[in-house]
Amino acid sequence: MGIFVLRRLWQLVVVLLGGFTIMFVLFFALPDDPAVILAGGGTRVPPPQVIENTRVRFGLDKPLYEQYLTRLVDAVTLRGTSFKGEVPVRDTVKERLPASLRLAFWAVAIETVVGISGGVLSARRRNSFSDWLTTTAAVVLSAIPVFVLAYLLKQLTGVYAFEHDSWFQLPTSTIGPNEWYLGVIPSLDQLRYLVQPAFVLASVSTAVIARLTRTTMLEAAGSDHVRTARAKGLKEGQVVRRHTLRNALIPVVTYIGIDVGTLIGSAILTETVFSWPGLGSKIASAAGNRDLPVMLTLSMVVILIYGIMSLVVDLLYAWLDPRIRLEDAK
Repeated sequence: MGIFVLRRLWQLVVVLLGGFTIMFVLFFALPDDPAVILAGGGTRVPPPQVIENTRVRFGLDKPLYEQYLTRLVDAVTLRGTSFKGEVPVRDTVKERLPASLRLAFWAVAIETVVGISGGVLSARRRNSFSDWLTTTAAVVLSAIPVFVLAYLLKQLTGVYAFEHDSWFQLPTSTIGPNEWYLGVIPSLDQLRYLVQPAFVLASVSTAVIARLTRTTMLEAAGSDHVRTARAKGLKEGQVVRRHTLRNALIPVVTYIGIDVGTLIGSAILTETVFSWPGLGSKIASAAGNRDLPVMLTLSMVVILIYGIMSLVVDLLYAWLDPRIRLEDAK
């Protein structure tokens, strides 16, 4: 177990270094001069002296290898400073990371509870109306783009509900009062701001988990040990909980664990539409503003969370299926 964890941690270091290198190279491969954008260049190019002063001010005049090492150390130690407003990146992480983690936590809670429950119900009642309804809903949610669903919900619960003074009015932007119990449990007022972005962020993953759970449940239901359990006279509920569902959850847990890191970094559209101050929207704005320290550091944080969740998923395998030996994992 210890050797496996150390090996995976070393792989995580390699992934972090590789991700940092790719983003650094792409930043300077862009056709636009970052110094021009940082100097305020838009439709009109700033004077050459202003551009040169900006380049020297932010260290963009130094050799690339020196900039690479400087930004790498800053990203690892969180000692960098934003090009825009010269705000410490550490403060940005402290401000943005909790919002992203809370949104991702509730999105994962929704997709786990709703997705697994829907998949189990669909598998146990195969070819029934509930099976058809669950499958159809999963396909529809998978087909609707996230930003389209977000804007439709905003129009429904915001514009339409406000104009008609409907009971389902919900806030359509900002994080709200930012009141949380135990770090993740929202107050009633906070819940009104959370429900829409969390639902939108979880929509596609919920559909995938429901279909994946249904498929794996049907496969596990036909295995020898499940037939043996039924032959012994166990009740159907016990067969499902002890034998079918536990084995069926292995690929589902894989998807959910990896999805945690994905949701934190890829929630750009959801965070932008609902003005949720998380990491995703900040990374997007930093890339557009050529704010290199913020873009690299926040991206490293997302990659780190993704790698840690992948390690947790591998460790959960042994609990779900004792036949899996982590020492032999590659």
